[in-house]
Amino acid sequence: MTEWKKLIQADLCQLGLGEGDQVLVHASLNSLGKFADRAKIVVNALLDLLGPKGTLLMPALSYQTVTPQNPSFDLAGTPTCVGGLPEFFRTFPGVQRSMHPTHSVCAIGELSDYFLSEHLLDDTPCGLHSPFVKLPEVYGKILFLGCGTRPNTSMHAVEERIKPPYLLGARVLYTLKDQTRREMLKSYYTHDFAGFEQRYERVEGLLESDSCQKGKVLQAASVLMDARSLWEKGTLQLKKDPYFFVDRKQS
Repeated sequence: MTEWKKLIQADLCQLGLGEGDQVLVHASLNSLGKFADRAKIVVNALLDLLGPKGTLLMPALSYQTVTPQNPSFDLAGTPTCVGGLPEFFRTFPGVQRSMHPTHSVCAIGELSDYFLSEHLLDDTPCGLHSPFVKLPEVYGKILFLGCGTRPNTSMHAVEERIKPPYLLGARVLYTLKDQTRREMLKSYYTHDFAGFEQRYERVEGLLESDSCQKGKVLQAASVLMDARSLWEKGTLQLKKDPYFFVDRKQS
């Protein structure tokens, strides 16, 4: 276990991640290679590298199970739908989760409360109080481990600022259950994307090399992005062309 951890940390350092960073991680566990306790080793490698002043975040999205037909979210019990690493991280000791029915985020570290505590105030998936908006405010980073850069949830926050025509759908009333088992009702605008396919990997072409660094972590082709640069360049591009980050689906 120690050897795998050292290899992962060396690759992450080469990519540009370091002590005290605030980082949101998207990942494909399989891309890293097959070895025992992969999820545990990756999480521990990241936490040890970031140190006590850093914060590790992962999306805990649940839009596949929390739907208009099943509008119920349990902060402690609802699983994620975005892969094995985020699901492992969700139940990792000390990890907290933001309150949102479909686009929650988990975090552990120095700024966990800052990132997570106000997400409940939003009525959209990635609104002004979400961790996705707060990440660039503290010069955070976004790490993609072997999953490409298309699954970039932070781009939803950029889109919510500009509100392109395809983005927002119907409003849905959800039942939310917090960590004390208390229930509340809250309505949210959903994301629509009807007739469109997300193409968030296009943001790579907008970023300078120092804000979008590429390399390998073990076997996984990986990318480390500067969240503030993504936000600034993505916003400017959407103002020019509101359909830049989507393609129309072929009928």
